[in-house]
Amino acid sequence: MGLGDKFENTAEGATGKAKEAAGKATGDEELQAEGRKDQAASDVKKAGEKIKDAFNR
Repeated sequence: MGLGDKFENTAEGATGKAKEAAGKATGDEELQAEGRKDQAASDVKKAGEKIKDAFNR
């Protein structure tokens, strides 16, 4: 994966954290769940990047 993809995945995780925090602050459980989902997706993509990087060495 390119550097741009890694940046996008990191940004997705940060956005997820912000959504979760905003949901907690406002009591919006749906927004909290969406934030956790975004963070999980980012984590999965990062794990895939690490595996791919390990095989490309």
